[in-house]
Amino acid sequence: MRTATTVEVSGDWHAQTGFVVEAEKLGLDVCFVAEAWGSDAPSALGYLAARTERLVLGSGIFQLGTRTPVVMAQTAITLSNLSDGRFLLGLGASGPQVVEGLHGVPFAKPLTRMRETVEIIRQVFGGDKIAYAGEAFRIPLPGGGGKPMRLSTRPAYDIPVYLAALSPAMLRLTGRIADGWLGTSFVPEGAADAYFKHIDDGIADSGRTRADLDICQGAEVAFAPDEEALRAMVAGRRKELAFSLGGMGSATTNFYNQAYSRQGWADVAAEVKQRWQAGDRDGAAELVTDEMVLGTTLIGTEQMVRDRLRVWRAAGVDTVRLYPAGQTPGERLDTLARAIEMVKEIP
Repeated sequence: MRTATTVEVSGDWHAQTGFVVEAEKLGLDVCFVAEAWGSDAPSALGYLAARTERLVLGSGIFQLGTRTPVVMAQTAITLSNLSDGRFLLGLGASGPQVVEGLHGVPFAKPLTRMRETVEIIRQVFGGDKIAYAGEAFRIPLPGGGGKPMRLSTRPAYDIPVYLAALSPAMLRLTGRIADGWLGTSFVPEGAADAYFKHIDDGIADSGRTRADLDICQGAEVAFAPDEEALRAMVAGRRKELAFSLGGMGSATTNFYNQAYSRQGWADVAAEVKQRWQAGDRDGAAELVTDEMVLGTTLIGTEQMVRDRLRVWRAAGVDTVRLYPAGQTPGERLDTLARAIEMVKEIP
């Protein structure tokens, strides 16, 4: 397996940059830069490209609706060329809270918008004049004075496109058109039905095989010295998981909640969401079980984490995205170093 992590370069950006530079020295393969509702990703990616030499850098993710498809393609080409081909383009639909609540753009037909966005981006990468007549995008704008144009720049390297997907329809699209899948809320024991059957349907439609798609899954990694410390770690993460189940997305659209529901926790996920939306955050967290926390993280004793990584690999994960625990950058690097060494031991 390859190793990856995700950072958001906001707050103490000097510390975050130092973390990424040191992570490269530890042997980390890929670093994604998140955007969400914090700092923009392209600026940070360009800066990190100048501070690193080997590390592959990825957008994790650019959100549909915040940029036009052509701007996304321009950005990807620029970052790829600047980094000598060390860039991969991660795209995601995000959700209505961010897209509508923050950017004021309708969260409409995300599947259609994603498919058309990727088609336009690849048309731009090909160097042809850009002409597209779709349901969500029309280029040039009909009735206007514009004519099809091509960019004056070209990608010097292949630019892989990764899709962040959780819903069955978006997973099928990922299997059909993407070079990689950026997943989360991953339980290897339930992944076959919750995720892979949909991805594999898309792969079959495209005439490809699973080997053509990089399965990139992420989880927090933390090492407990003993069982007592582990219990405290798990308890401390219940509220974080409750936020994903109840606070991510909107009252009607929460892809994280739906993903957990498909993996055997439908009743708990529904109740957590209800309590969270009602303002009972502590009550929501109390409903989260130890099994849920441990099932979707890489938290445990060294042997537990090592065994869990083997389970992830056996489930089909190609790249493990590690979110190392720690109060300081140094502690996080120590955790990351231990995890990278464990991953290297797995074929």
